[in-house]
Amino acid sequence: MHRTTALPCAPEPGRLSEGPVWDHRSQELLWVDITAGLVHRGALAPRADGTDLPDVHVRGTLRLEGTVGAVLPTWSGALLTAAGTSLITVTPSGTAPVAILPVESDGAPRRFNDAACDPLGRLFVGTMAFDATPGAGTLYRLDPTGLRPVVAPVTISNGLGWSPDGRLMYYADSATGQVDVFDYHLMTGAPSRRRVFARVEGGVPDGLTVDAHGNVWVAVWGAGEVRAYAPDGSPIAMVDVPATHVSSCTFAGPRLDILVITTAREELSPAELRAQPDAGRLFVCRPGTIGQSPDLYDDPTTEHTA
Repeated sequence: MHRTTALPCAPEPGRLSEGPVWDHRSQELLWVDITAGLVHRGALAPRADGTDLPDVHVRGTLRLEGTVGAVLPTWSGALLTAAGTSLITVTPSGTAPVAILPVESDGAPRRFNDAACDPLGRLFVGTMAFDATPGAGTLYRLDPTGLRPVVAPVTISNGLGWSPDGRLMYYADSATGQVDVFDYHLMTGAPSRRRVFARVEGGVPDGLTVDAHGNVWVAVWGAGEVRAYAPDGSPIAMVDVPATHVSSCTFAGPRLDILVITTAREELSPAELRAQPDAGRLFVCRPGTIGQSPDLYDDPTTEHTA
């Protein structure tokens, strides 16, 4: 099994850094700090010490009210954010609502969590209860008529990704301790035939990304690791991260050969924080493979350009 160690990056640690995504058009990295309500934009840049791996320099930060579970680039150039219970687009001229999370009959407070787009630009976004009540979450697909439930019930809706041919969808409901895989009908956006892809021990599966060869890279919360699985579910690689709470990962850079990893400080004791001074930071490594070209949210009124 191939094993490597990730290096910390310059941006200050976040409370709950999450959801890194690469925008190949602007060559920018986007990520969020969920509980701080922050959306960050950054760029890869050389390290001051001359190390071969890049660093990340912050270009700008947007503060939203409440939590922000995810940010995604769009074809129109706007940013789509999953902020609290609202999907909102953000442009230099302001914000615009896209959809609102339906209120459930039990009245339990919920919020949006992780989100991703399929190869045709459809948005999938998951939810969870603020107190992680079992079964209180749902994975939704955003259709022209609004949010449509596609997987329920779930507890903590997290990582999402698609195989390079678009025929498989990978999904982590963290509370299950496993990553599942669905057959995926690309023309309709319908997942089916759910089954276990990989069981995760010694930690909790969180965000994930799928590389250009169909390998699935899973951030393992509580383990200080990103683990890679071949398309058949067998483990093939591991990235050691010097921060226990690893939350997500994505491939970035002009060649999509840099794995960017987010981590968190939340749920760590004062003693654990002293032992993990870089907890909450971004980390990078070069794992020896490349990612897929990022899938952008297909705004309904967008005219696509290269």
